[in-house]
Amino acid sequence: MGISNDSIDRIKSEVINCKLCNLCINRTNAVPGDGNPKANIMFIGEAPGRNEDEKGKPFVGMAGKILDEALAKVGLVRSRIYITNIVKCRPPSNRVPTEDERRVCKSYLEREISIVSPKIICILGRTAYQSLLGGGSILGNRGKFIQKDNRLYFITVHPAAIIYNNKLRNVLENDMQTLVMECRRLEIPI
Repeated sequence: MGISNDSIDRIKSEVINCKLCNLCINRTNAVPGDGNPKANIMFIGEAPGRNEDEKGKPFVGMAGKILDEALAKVGLVRSRIYITNIVKCRPPSNRVPTEDERRVCKSYLEREISIVSPKIICILGRTAYQSLLGGGSILGNRGKFIQKDNRLYFITVHPAAIIYNNKLRNVLENDMQTLVMECRRLEIPI
């Protein structure tokens, strides 16, 4: 099957039925990406949490609510973006996904990026930053744009971090404002 026959619906179906790693054993639902398949902005987080595992959709728990609030403050509408995670199943006790789990899910993510073909990929948190760009410190690099392999990436904190450190709320909101300003500068419709 050629990549030209690929689609977001096909990836969703494959993710929902995936048994490529042990994360499938304890999941309630796999969590494929969701949103506008023609989005100009794609958000990529770490992994589904408890609420996402229950509902089978990304960013529907407390971190999702925080992200939605930050997006709304800058005029970004959730239905116009595409949102996904590095891994598609919840790791036990919300632990960080292992290298092997990330490797197994990587083709799903690469296919999502290829099909959506966003103008900007917004990286949410350290795990996504490390997985996509080999990065380290989020706080040292957040709010920055990085060009790699003909893609423009934007780095910010993961909304879940705000649950534990409310001082990061302003960081996320300021970063979303920076993202919107760059979209306007580059004349990217949002």
